[in-house]
Amino acid sequence: MPGTNTPFTCSVLLLAGGRGQRMGGADKGLLTWQGRPLIAWLHDQVRPLTDDLIISCNRNAERYAAFADRLVQDDDNDFQGPLAGIRAGLKVARHNHVLVLPCDAPRLDQALLHRLLEHGGERAVVLRRGGYYEPLFSLIPRARRDDLEQAWQDGERSPQRWLGSLNPLTIDCPLEDPRLANFNTPDALT
Repeated sequence: MPGTNTPFTCSVLLLAGGRGQRMGGADKGLLTWQGRPLIAWLHDQVRPLTDDLIISCNRNAERYAAFADRLVQDDDNDFQGPLAGIRAGLKVARHNHVLVLPCDAPRLDQALLHRLLEHGGERAVVLRRGGYYEPLFSLIPRARRDDLEQAWQDGERSPQRWLGSLNPLTIDCPLEDPRLANFNTPDALT
């Protein structure tokens, strides 16, 4: 259930639907770091924020089910990237805002999550580092799902370009902010 310090109720979408190419094809969200699957770290951070926890996964649904209220998957089996997962999540979200996070960033903390949430309104909110959007760390109004659907039908597959087209509010983070470290290689898990 939502925590008492949550600025408003939101849906949370954890993206775990990738191919894991840099991990030798392993399902990143289920890889272990410090004795627990990566998805468990994110689950613990976001569970107090929502009663609508969605995980976008394209395999291992039975294992992800323990960490979510609902699971979604891409419309096809082509692994068209994280925008496909965002699209699937926006379609089913129950609340007016969707907090989007990657499954492979276990160092996220409540302070950063609340910074994203406190800026929620009509515009999307996205973290930015070094002048670049970090689109997988964002808060998206569910009302933008039709915009995303149109962009998708027009061939857009880049979350960075799509979010940029929304003129989002940005929250700047230091270039080496450890909370945004993605665990994309086997070395990162050691």
